[in-house]
Amino acid sequence: MKSQKEIKTLPYPFYFWTVAALALASLANAVYLAISHYRVYTDMGYRSFCAVSKAINCDTVSQSPFSVFLNVPVPVWGIVGYLFFLVLLIPARVAVAGKSRYWPTLFGIALVFSVYSIVLALITSVYIHSYCIMCIVSYAGNFALLYFTWLICRRFGHMSLGTGLKNDFLFFVDNKVRSIVFLATVVMTFVILLAFFPAYWKISSHAFDKVFPTGITAEGHPWIGAEDPQLTITEFTDYQCFQCKKMHFYLRELIASYPDTIRLVHRNFPIDHTYNPLVKDPFHVGSGKMALFSLYAAEAGKFWELSDMLFEVDIQKGNFNLRGMAKAAGFDVVKLAQAVNDKKLQYKLLVDIREAMKLGVSGTPAYLIDEAVYVGHVPEDVFNEVMGQGDAK
Repeated sequence: MKSQKEIKTLPYPFYFWTVAALALASLANAVYLAISHYRVYTDMGYRSFCAVSKAINCDTVSQSPFSVFLNVPVPVWGIVGYLFFLVLLIPARVAVAGKSRYWPTLFGIALVFSVYSIVLALITSVYIHSYCIMCIVSYAGNFALLYFTWLICRRFGHMSLGTGLKNDFLFFVDNKVRSIVFLATVVMTFVILLAFFPAYWKISSHAFDKVFPTGITAEGHPWIGAEDPQLTITEFTDYQCFQCKKMHFYLRELIASYPDTIRLVHRNFPIDHTYNPLVKDPFHVGSGKMALFSLYAAEAGKFWELSDMLFEVDIQKGNFNLRGMAKAAGFDVVKLAQAVNDKKLQYKLLVDIREAMKLGVSGTPAYLIDEAVYVGHVPEDVFNEVMGQGDAK
């Protein structure tokens, strides 16, 4: 009978550099996600490489209110976490026993990362219904860190986890200067992030900052901007569509800069299966009713006031307050609520949807400019000639 061969443990540097590589890769992934999150909200034409479908779409996850925690984007918190993990990894580079490495602490941090990954995955599944490929990569990285830090504690620690954490603490406080510098850095980082991080994701209008000419086109559609425009943009939008919101307020800001040059005409194209024949499954539920509210406001001569409020509604956070919007726009809340049953308004909405379909529109946002249809955003070269001729104000 052959004797069993002794299982040899790989040398310590193999495990250390594996953890270091995983942490660096996770940091790089967090940086990418942070940049992508920023561009989703600030770049008119940005679309991430993994926005491939309704179910697999990093942009949809970034657009979710759950992508921001304590007024700081989740991937930015990830960057901070991985940086501190790497800092604590430095004393662990030498495989000596006792109080000179932080593996139990690193295991605890990786455990927190992994639990948070589970929470984010549940939120994605239950509330967002769309998955981010790079987020899944980050979850895998966190679980890999958890496994390897546990493996190192088991094979090289020679002590219980509780004892290891106690030794880590003693090693940390043994050097007061190092402890104070590290803790001060942690506190300052959190204070700076919480107090000064720019809320670039809060897209809002300046509808009441300036008064611009408004009116109704000959076909009965509300417009804002130039009375004698050099460029007329007709938008087909859905009030629950993030890109619609981003583009709508971008165009409003453009009008603010070129008030005598550009006119924006609004049309509704809700991606709501109750109202839109192209949509077979439940999607953007309620956006059709929001469109009817806007049509009611248009008849009352207060379209832009209410429309801007509708774009600012965050359905996922459940902050749709019809009473508050009615009061702010000067409407009777009961009459506004009854707009969803108004046959005339329903017919106007159907006309918008059918005319958009005739133009080949199947998604939002879509823009009609000089008989050309653009989906998603308006190319910059469309604006260049007109903006070059107009005087910014």
